[in-house]
Formats: sequence, C-alpha cells, structure tokens
Amino acid sequence: MSQINRLTQGGRIDRSKTLNFSFNGTSYTGFPGDTLASALLANGVDIVNRSFKYSRPRGIVAAGAEEPNAVVQLGSTEAAQVPNVRATQQALYQGLTAASTNGWPNVQNDVMGLLGKLGGKMMPPGFYYKTFMTPASMWMTYEKLIRKAAGLGRSPRENDPDIYDHMHRHCDVLVIGAGPAGLAAALAAGRSGARVIICDEQEEMGGSLLDSRDLINGQDPALWAAAAVAELLAMDEVLVLPRTTANGYHDHNFVTLHERRTEHLADTAPQINGQPQARARMHHIRAGQVILATGAHDRPVVYANNDVPGNMLASAVSTYIRRYGVVPGNKLVLTTSNDYGYRAALDWHEAGREVVAIVDARAKPDGDLVKAAREKGIRIITGSAVFEGKGSKRVSGARVARIDLDNFKLAGSVEDLVCDTIASSGGYSPVVHLAAHTGARPVWSDEAIGFLPGKVKGMTPVGSARAVYSLSAVLADAVEAGASAAAACGFESGGIELPQVQSATEGPACALFQVPHEKPTMRAPKQFVDQQNDVSAAAIELATREGFESIEHVKRYTAMGFGTDQGKLGNINGMAIAARCLGQTIPQTGTTVFRPNYTPITFGAIAGRHCRDLFDPERYTALHSWHLKRGAKFEDVGQWKRPWYFPIGNESMHDAVARECLAVREKVGILDASTLGKIDIQGKDAREFLGRIYTNKWEKLGVGKARYGLMCKDDGMVMDDGVTTCLAEDHFLMTTTTGGAAGILEWLELWHQTEWPELEVYFNTVTDHWATMTITGPRARDLLSEVTDIDLDKDNFKFMECREGQVAGVPARVYRISFTGELTYEINVQANYAMRVWEALFQHEAKYGLTPYGTETMHVLRAEKGFIIVGQDTDGSVTPEDLGMQWCVGYDKPFSWIGHRALTRPDTKRDDRKQLVGLKPVDPKVVLQEGAQIVRDPNQTIPMKMVGHVTSSYYSPVLNSGFALALVMGGHKRMGEKVYLPMADGKTHEAEIVSPIFFDPKGARQNV
Repeated sequence: MSQINRLTQGGRIDRSKTLNFSFNGTSYTGFPGDTLASALLANGVDIVNRSFKYSRPRGIVAAGAEEPNAVVQLGSTEAAQVPNVRATQQALYQGLTAASTNGWPNVQNDVMGLLGKLGGKMMPPGFYYKTFMTPASMWMTYEKLIRKAAGLGRSPRENDPDIYDHMHRHCDVLVIGAGPAGLAAALAAGRSGARVIICDEQEEMGGSLLDSRDLINGQDPALWAAAAVAELLAMDEVLVLPRTTANGYHDHNFVTLHERRTEHLADTAPQINGQPQARARMHHIRAGQVILATGAHDRPVVYANNDVPGNMLASAVSTYIRRYGVVPGNKLVLTTSNDYGYRAALDWHEAGREVVAIVDARAKPDGDLVKAAREKGIRIITGSAVFEGKGSKRVSGARVARIDLDNFKLAGSVEDLVCDTIASSGGYSPVVHLAAHTGARPVWSDEAIGFLPGKVKGMTPVGSARAVYSLSAVLADAVEAGASAAAACGFESGGIELPQVQSATEGPACALFQVPHEKPTMRAPKQFVDQQNDVSAAAIELATREGFESIEHVKRYTAMGFGTDQGKLGNINGMAIAARCLGQTIPQTGTTVFRPNYTPITFGAIAGRHCRDLFDPERYTALHSWHLKRGAKFEDVGQWKRPWYFPIGNESMHDAVARECLAVREKVGILDASTLGKIDIQGKDAREFLGRIYTNKWEKLGVGKARYGLMCKDDGMVMDDGVTTCLAEDHFLMTTTTGGAAGILEWLELWHQTEWPELEVYFNTVTDHWATMTITGPRARDLLSEVTDIDLDKDNFKFMECREGQVAGVPARVYRISFTGELTYEINVQANYAMRVWEALFQHEAKYGLTPYGTETMHVLRAEKGFIIVGQDTDGSVTPEDLGMQWCVGYDKPFSWIGHRALTRPDTKRDDRKQLVGLKPVDPKVVLQEGAQIVRDPNQTIPMKMVGHVTSSYYSPVLNSGFALALVMGGHKRMGEKVYLPMADGKTHEAEIVSPIFFDPKGARQNV
C-alpha cells in the first residue's frame, strides 16, 4: 500500500531510505524518523484497535505518551512478544511486526463489536458487581467468556531473549523533559559546572520545538534545540538520556528513569562485538534538585461519538504534519476553546488539504492565529462546538451547534459538516503526574483551566508544567529555574543569554470539557471521557446518581483513569463532568492520585539482571571447591549451597550420616559453617542495644566472652537465635541463622532508625568476610593444637570464650562454642585464607580420624542435645518459655526488650500452649515423620483432636534409635506420657514424651 497521506516534503523523517513493516499481517512502508503511529497514518490505516469494553473501532488520537487507543502487540517471534506498546512512542525499524491487541476474528470485523451497540444497557458502570452472580453453576462459563474478552495484549509464552540492567547515579540537578523548558534549564545548570542529568521520553530531544510555528533567532526552533543538545553533550558533567522516561518520583528526590536503549532498532537487542546489549536500563537517580519540565497535554473535548477513528487531538494533527510529514485525512473540522488549537487548521491548510471549518466555543476569538486563519479564508464558527461526530469506522461528518455552557445545552440550530477528520482542543493540562507520585496533591488553577503540580521539596516545575505557555516566557522561566537549582547545590550561575523569540500572541481560552447534546447525556450517543477503558460521560453521571460523590470512588466505580495511560487525556474532563453533576466546582471535587509508573515498562527492565541465575543467586563458601572434590552432596540453605553429607563409595545418605555422627562423637569432625550470618556491631551504645534486642542480659558480658541469645518479635514469639561475642567494650559480633541473616540485619536497622535513633550503634554484615570451620569431637583440642599458637588449656580457654591468634599461620579468631554438645572450636579466618587453614587441618586427617560432615549430621547431633533450629522447631507462634528456655529471659532487665510486654499476656502464660519436648518411639526402628500430627487417643473418631506435631526427627546411631523433637500442648508437664501419631497409610506410631535432651544431659562433654 502506498503512503497516501504522506507529504512529499517537510517533516523530520529521512525519505532517502524505506523501512518495511507489517501491521495485522499487512505489509506497509515508512521512513527512518517515523513512529509506528505516524507510519500507520501515512499509509491510511484508520482502525488500529478495538476498545476494551465495547469493542468499538478505535483510531490514533494523540502523538505521544497520552495515546489511549494505539496500544499494540509487538514482535515477529514468540520470544520477542511485547504487549501494550504505544504506537506513538515506538520508533519504526526495518521488519517491525505489530498487531492490534483486541479484535476477533480481526480488528476490522470484530464479533465482540456487537457489544458496542448494546453495551450501554448490558454493561453500565459497575456491571461486574451486579451481574454474573447466579446461577453458581454458570460461574465457570462466565469465567471463560470474561477471560477471553478481557485484557490488552498477551504475555509471551517463551523466555525473553534480551538482557536488561540497572544503574545507580547521583546528580546535582535532574531535568525531566527536554522540550524548550528542559533544554534551557539544563543549559543554565550545566554551564554552572553542576552535575546534570537530562532525560526525555522521545526519540529526539526538543519537544514542541520540533513542530513549532514559532521562530528562535529568526530560524526554525528545531535548530536552537539541536544546538542546545550538542552543547549539553559536550559538557563533561552532563548526562543526556533520550528515549528515557521518568517513570517514578519518590521521596527525597529519588527518581527512577526507564531508558529504552535498543527498542528502536529491532525486535531483540543487537550484539556488538559478540556481546549482547541491554534492551532497556533502569536508572536509579538521587538528585539534589529536580526540575520538572514535563510540558502539558492537549485536552480533548468530550462530544458524542468522539471515539470514531478520525477524531484526533489538534496538537497531534500539527505534530504529524510538521514532524512526520503526514496529513491524517483530507477534510478537517477543528473544534476548539483556545487559540493554540488553530495551529492544526493552519498546518492542515498549508499542507494543501481542506479545512471545512474551525468551530470555536468562544464568542469573540481574536488572537494572531485566529487572524491568520481568517486571512487564509478559513471559515470560523464562533460560540459553537462540535457536539457529535458521524461515522462508524471513520469520521464522515460533524454536527455543529451554538452552545450555552452556563446552562449546559445547545442554543441554536444544528449544522452538518462533511469531513473525515475532527480535531479537538479543550485546553492544556500540565503534566503533574510525577509530582503527584510523591503524594503532593495537584492544585486547580482557574486561570490555567487545569491542575498545577503540588509543592515538593527540592522540585521546581517550569514552563508548560506550571501553565507557562508562551515560548519566550517558557525559556526565561526555565533559565531562572536551572540557575536557581544549581545555586541550591552550591554552584554559581554560568549565565545564559535568552534567544530572540518570534511567536504569535494568544487570546484567553474558555473552559470547555463536555459539549451538551440534543438529548440528555444518558440518552445521547456515547460521549467518551476515557477511551482506553470505555468510560463515558453517561457512566460518570450514573455513578453520581448512584451516590458516588468522592472522585476517587467515581474513578473506581467507572474505571476512569485505570488504563495504561493513567487518564492522561480523560481525567480532568471526567472530574469536570462529575463536578457538574454534583453541582460543585472542580476544586471542590478534587483530583485522583497518580502513581508510578508514568507509562508502562517491561518487567525485564524492572528486574534488570536479577533474573535466571541471578534472580536467586547461588552462594558458595570459600571451601566449595574442596567439598566438590570430596564428593559432597549439597542442599540449599537460603541462597547458600551447603554440604549435606559426604558419601564414600556407594554409601546411602543414611549410612554416610551415621558414619559422620559416630566420627564426631568418638573422634573429631569438621563442618564448614561459613554460611552463618555474621553482623558486626559497634558503638558506645552497642551493649545497651543488644540488651533491648535480645531477651537476656548483656551489660556484664566481658571482653572475650560469648553468650547465647534469643531474639523475639514484638509479639513475644522467637524469631532468631545465635551467639554474640564481646570483642571490645564497644564491639560485638552477632551470629544468626544462615537463612535469616539479611532479615535480622534489617530488623536491627529498623529498630535503631525508628525507635532508638539516640543510640550510637552501627551495623555491618560480615558474613562473606569470615570463613568459619567448626572442629568438634573428643580429639578437637589435640587436632587444633597441631596448627595454632593459641593456649588451648581448658582452664585458660573455657567454654563460651573467644581467643585471637594464628591458625596455620593465618590470623584467626577461635571460639569455644558447641552446637553438637562435644568439645568444639570454631575457627574464623578471613575468607580468602580459608582453604589454607582447612587443608592444614586435613594434613592431620589420618592421625586424628578427621571427618568432614554436612548439615544432615549437624541436625542429628544438635537434636540429640535438644538444640533448636529457629524456623524448624519454631513456627512464629513459640515463646522462649514454650521452648523451656526461661533461663534465657531477663525478666528483671531495666529496659523493656522487644517482646517483653507480650510475654506477660495471659495467652502466652497458658498451661496448654504447645511446648518443646522430646519424643522417643516405642519401636526404636521407627523414625517419625516431621510434621506428623500427635493425638492422645488413637481410637477417637475423625476428626481427631490434634495436640501437637513433630518438628525434627532423625535416626541416631549413638542412641541406636529414632528420636524426635515436638511441640505438644502442655508438654512440659506430661513427661512419661504416651502419645500417638496416626499416619496417612493407616499405621499409628506410639511414642513417649521425654526430655528434649537425649544425649549428655549435663553437658559434660562440651566442657572437657
């Protein structure tokens, strides 16, 4: 198909090269510099989609991020599929393949389009609350039909072949938007020497200057824009980011930028020198000052059938003509309430197409553009508006009448005009979305007939973003803002001379949101407010009739502004209609709140490199390679790969664990415990802080001493345990469970920052810094003495103490801490030297029977001693007293510790709480299932009363029996009682409640 709407000259496209692309299976051509939208319009494509709710034919309305209809599915292969891409923001490239997101069997003839004719009655606002309720037997059918009809596009069924990345940046001044205001502000700030980042969502920076009728220094304003961009690119401290959208504005001037790095080149990112390039990048920016130069969106006028293809924004018509060399029709009717809308008619006329009429809602328009239109002989109908568009799949005419806005009615006879395009402009809406992300409510301005950004500390709106529209005023406003922002960051202004601007003067606009119809709104043809979600003026009127008075409630009831465009075109019109229906002003009605993201972004960009292997990265200790060589089997503990057991030959896990357990009890075993969480705590108030975090006392712990501690949540339930060592009066090292380390660090920071900021204490994770090797067993002292200069005499180095010295010639901290109940030394060295120490120990393997053991053996050994694993023997509903660990609670501490008050509640003192006990199966060969439920009467009818459950269960080669730990109601007072465990296979196991300490109950072995 030829480009029937393409002009032979003009625009910023490159006609020397042709690009081939396809849309809905049909091949078309365009040029470099086109967007998909401009190329479709050039080829005369009217219908680009079907509407979400009523399946009405929809065409291109806008030329930028505000486009509600031209949302397409992109990608020539399944893996390259990208849903919900705005055709107005997608650069055209060779081979681009796109399709409509709605329409079956095709977008031209959609079976669901029948709903468009019946939808007013069948699907009023809130219909989903009122229908599909009965009969219940039809719910599955309803769900299938609704799912088939719902949605905008589809997710790919294959993995994304592209990569994405993140960058963290700091700058003095961040300029959002690179139109005239943004460029001028960035120049002023950049010339001062400040670090500046300027971003713009479009392919080419310049904004409105790229299609403006004004002149700068007597020339096309695009030339000034190009010179400004070139100067910024040459500045060392300025970063220029085109194709980059500020999608989220957060507290303390933290802004996220979404940069589309290669999406303008191909379906998937190309490779350079064999290296794949990132398709998109998220920049995390912390800025000293933010300049909001986001501009304003032309606001459409709401009239009947304003969604038929051929209805467009006046500003979009000018953009397509002047920037892309495309006239999207032949006969134009312009309906406007302001002078700026006249630009579309003048551009249309100068392109050699017919302007049927300009319909101006004002009685006496009299600006330069109005005079220019009169001089060209264009008919101007004043005090009137288009109140209805005609046509089904393309505009065929416009109905025009005089209007009485004060009484909201037509005030004269109706005239029918023949046309194929209706352009409308109801004024400009400053783009306040980003400021609203921070919670700053937009402020209504009667003078601007729009909302202005609320106040945000460190943020300055400039130009059209604060309703300053004259180009000369915009440049002056921006230069002052840029210099002030740089000065606020400590830089002196570099000075910038304002260029000479020649622009048309404009007269005052009038407020025009909805045009009245011959019929009441509820009876008239549909007047769409939010075209993406098919929200009509009638729907808003009905919502107010049904009692919805808050604009937030109206929004949710009608779905106004819920779409991917976030109501950029429709929200203010919707608020104005709601205000009229409620008999109040727009400020009284208020506005909805915008949230990130400003425009949709891919999940890939959000995830960055945190996907596939990096989504949940595997972590290895410094000794991992040794474990591999020794044939270790691994288990995942948090993100860590920990040796599970070390089989020899054809050993089963049961055999290997039994061998490892006996080696520890009889000789000496070694465990790689490097994964334990380690948090370095320093500061003069560190001791006080520990006393508040832990349940037990810490004020008298001496230097070189260690203490076991329990940590509770504020509900009194155990959340973590570990040993903390005093390295100096103001220096402690806390150990945590492997999987809980990150959460515990966050917990400490939370309480310090929010509850006790007056305490001088600092936290650093050092888990990766230290490798930990635990040697345990009766011959542990003998083995360690072979490689260390530390005095290991039991009277000089006692249980729960720490010493510093050398192990295998490496500086080390050695702790006497036991998780097995045996004589144990934990050797901590800088992780890079772990292998040296480990191999030095194994030089004595044969002499002492040194045996590496894994986590499964560790669990058996600790359970024999009744030592708990938080998260396995506790489940978030267990207190220290439930565990029988009252000895670890300092009830008389001077400062209330976290969870203290909760442990005084009656429910935490009940006698029938589940309490930790041991279970000894009557049949020693039985190993009870972990999680098995416990009952007291095996013969009771189902449902049985459960009185507890098994938390840990193993076979012990030392006890020559299965054994278990369990939580049993009132278990501490039920020692010696029999309980029963019914299994799924019909068997019932009998067990005796015993002490949870099965081995060496007095702890003599760890103190030798």
